[in-house]
Amino acid sequence: MFILGISLANQVHATWQTYIMIIIYFIILLIIGYYGYKQSTCNLSEFMLGGRSIGPYVTALSAGASDMSGWMIMGLPGSVYSTGLSAMWITIGLSLGAYINYFVVAPRLRIYTEIAGDAITLPDFFKNRLNDRKNYIKIISGLIIVVFFTLYTHSGFVSGGKLFESAFGLNYHWGLIIVAAIVIFYTFFGGYLAVSITDFFQGVIMLIAMIMVPIVALIKLNGLDTFSEVAAMKPTNMDLFKGTTFLGIISLFAWGLGYFGQPHTIVRFMSIKSHKLLPKARRLGISWMVIGLLGAVTVGLTGIAFIPQYHIKMEDPETLFIIMSQILFHPLVGGFLLAAILAAIMSTISSQLLVTSISLTEDFYKLIRGEAKAKTHEKEFVMIGRLSVLLVAIIAIWIAWSPNDTILNLVGNAWAGFGAAFSPLVIFSLYWKGLSHAGALSGMITGALVVIVWIAWVKPLASVNEIFGMYEIIPGFLASVIVTYLVSKITKKPGEFVEHDLNKVKEIVKE
Repeated sequence: MFILGISLANQVHATWQTYIMIIIYFIILLIIGYYGYKQSTCNLSEFMLGGRSIGPYVTALSAGASDMSGWMIMGLPGSVYSTGLSAMWITIGLSLGAYINYFVVAPRLRIYTEIAGDAITLPDFFKNRLNDRKNYIKIISGLIIVVFFTLYTHSGFVSGGKLFESAFGLNYHWGLIIVAAIVIFYTFFGGYLAVSITDFFQGVIMLIAMIMVPIVALIKLNGLDTFSEVAAMKPTNMDLFKGTTFLGIISLFAWGLGYFGQPHTIVRFMSIKSHKLLPKARRLGISWMVIGLLGAVTVGLTGIAFIPQYHIKMEDPETLFIIMSQILFHPLVGGFLLAAILAAIMSTISSQLLVTSISLTEDFYKLIRGEAKAKTHEKEFVMIGRLSVLLVAIIAIWIAWSPNDTILNLVGNAWAGFGAAFSPLVIFSLYWKGLSHAGALSGMITGALVVIVWIAWVKPLASVNEIFGMYEIIPGFLASVIVTYLVSKITKKPGEFVEHDLNKVKEIVKE
């Protein structure tokens, strides 16, 4: 398992100090998992949502760390390195989307999910909000979560495999298994509390890494003059608008639309102690996000000058951060920075595994077993939740065994699926009294199907016309909004209790 290795072009050497830092990091995660197991996994609500008792700072950093994943440290720098500054539009769209999410979704969702039968999953909330007695919405939304999150989780395992292959010279498959084993352990036993605490811890590590690497890189190169050199190497490198098209900018900017419907992110809003603590969470969370994303962009830009100056042959741009962190720093610090990459990868995988296991347990098994037995069979449902973590992980590992796409593309596909299926429905559910059962169901299905069709059959036509290369969340989101609104208008509206609940939510938010 712990075999010394040499990475790309014999430039990066894994030493015993590096391994010590990684082992220490793994031990900390396992301790947190054990703590979570002892503290809050005696019933389903605690295992799945931490008993709605999470503080603002853990909420903020766990939301950020679970959201950003390996693509912020590996995918985004690689994209900037390959494309130039125009790849930064994704960071602008994501930052705005996350900021708006804290205002538009967070407070109402925290309040409404508790009022609506103390729902602990999005499908459960949709069911209660729309009085879905036949559970159609719950089942379909649960299926969407399971399918897209399994694909999303596998992108994290791909990141982990690439990390161990690049930094340690370890076989990709062994790296994948090591990452999976650690994540499965603390998620399986520790549940939501362990995932949230580890995400907080990992968020701190990620922030330090994204500040250290670009600053030291600039010092080792030519300071701020490095950016002038990068611009001279290729004019589009430092131009926010060149090197891309208007449609390309819109596509990157549209990533922000996905925030309102990402289950692993908005579940953090549902678990915070009180909606009154959300402003504190917002200030820390958005600050963390902006600094981290700007650091990732700077890593990509400095890498354009760094790689040729150090005569490195880099086959995969998404390993840029790994190479720079290992060359610029002492092995102990380099090990810490590799732990930061693992933190980014593991925080997202654990959140996705947990949310998927919640859906399998709450939205499927409980229906089969009988919801009336939930209170008297708490230990059984917690065990099913744990087994669901294992099942989803095994399937994701199987898919990741033979990777055939970039990390950024893998994440982008899953992000679009959730954004198109759930973002419009979440907003309609929280703000519109006219939302009907049929409108919600048809809009959600339309959004998911449009994304799948666009990826499979429309995007390959981009060479014929640029518009076909549009990011799939745009047509999916728009189609979902239109279908949800029109179908709701022509079908029976929900009962009067919905209006009463919406008014109650508004009153509580204003307090």
